[in-house]
Amino acid sequence: MNDIIRIKRFVARPVIAPMKMPLQTSSGPVGSALLVLVDCETGQGVRGHAYVFAYTPLALKALTEMVRAMSELLTGDELIPYEIERKLTQKFALLGLAGIQRIAQSAIDMAAWDALARARNLPLARLLGGVPKPIRAYNSKGLGIMPAEAAADEARKLIGEGFQATKIRIGRADANDDLKTVRAVRKAVGDSVTLMSDYNQSLTVTDAIRRCQMLDGEGLSWIEEPTRHDDYEGCARIADLIRTPIQIGENFDSAFAMRTSLAHNASDLVMPDVQRIGGVTGWMRAATLAHAAGIEMSTHLFAEVSAHLMCVTPTAHWLEYVDWADAVLQEPLKIKDGHVLTSEQPGSGIQWDEKAVAKYLA
Repeated sequence: MNDIIRIKRFVARPVIAPMKMPLQTSSGPVGSALLVLVDCETGQGVRGHAYVFAYTPLALKALTEMVRAMSELLTGDELIPYEIERKLTQKFALLGLAGIQRIAQSAIDMAAWDALARARNLPLARLLGGVPKPIRAYNSKGLGIMPAEAAADEARKLIGEGFQATKIRIGRADANDDLKTVRAVRKAVGDSVTLMSDYNQSLTVTDAIRRCQMLDGEGLSWIEEPTRHDDYEGCARIADLIRTPIQIGENFDSAFAMRTSLAHNASDLVMPDVQRIGGVTGWMRAATLAHAAGIEMSTHLFAEVSAHLMCVTPTAHWLEYVDWADAVLQEPLKIKDGHVLTSEQPGSGIQWDEKAVAKYLA
């Protein structure tokens, strides 16, 4: 029996999906989900699915076209994700393996792994050697930059959706307003709820030290990206002086970047982003580094595929949950007792609602 699966093509479709709860961060507003939906079509009729975020309308078309260009390089190749990664890395080395290139390559990788899991009739977690299980998650789709009273009300709603953890965006003009908001949210949700915070890279190192020291003692589980993500020495200075754990990693553009960060002791925790770290392939490499370093590893967005990856991550910590792709999915993720229920369906469980996709096509 010939079980070789060959790639027919990768299809990329840009959509602008509505968000139930627009988010205001210190880096700017996020009002719509700018997604590129990617399908891996095979000669055997199996289709794998993945999506990535473009973040800005300026990148949506470029990212779509990059996926399509990569597809032309892979037509007819065997569906072997590590070989796909090797080929694309070699082809684009001179251009640079970051930015739109990295996101497009990650999309290809995730869709390829999904197709392979579907072809084997296995959930992605099982294909990777694990087992689907509930993954502890925090509700991250709200709590943007807003007045303290509004934040307290929104926090109650987010926790009311079945979670016991959520994240507050901070970085207001006045540091005292951040402190006031953190305290208002804590009072609203109670001491049993886990609270994280995120500066979205908005501070200088000096200001970050001052502001983070103000938040020490407020019971935050971590302070995320207080300064520029690639200033590893600056992040290390902050982490050394602050009692609250410092979290970075969503902007690691490869396992190599994460290795450099770990070598600088830039943070207490790491949270790679599957679309920037290199898809499933890049995540597995990063998880090995985190395991070797003994550092807890959380996810950034992409909860559908990330839940499967957490099932095989030795130092798995927290899954970041947002529902930004729900508008184009047939079956959104289910939440129970503060955990995301990892899909038992073949692949990652992603299946498009084609009527919705047609409605939101960009």
